[in-house]
Amino acid sequence: MAYIRKFKTTSGATGVQVCYKEGTKVVKTVHVGSASSEVALEKLLRKAQGIINGDKKPLFNLDKFNKK
Repeated sequence: MAYIRKFKTTSGATGVQVCYKEGTKVVKTVHVGSASSEVALEKLLRKAQGIINGDKKPLFNLDKFNKK
């Protein structure tokens, strides 16, 4: 199972990691990056989700619902 972890860095930015768990143990962590603005954080979260999704194609196209 993979999930996205957000955390505060010592510099005050928000770090983004993709963590992989087997059972209750984290077996692998991939650091995606750190962001100091909401726009940069949004990009990192999309990149992290892309890492999790890999080459999988979505079952549904939800782009029309994600527009702000």
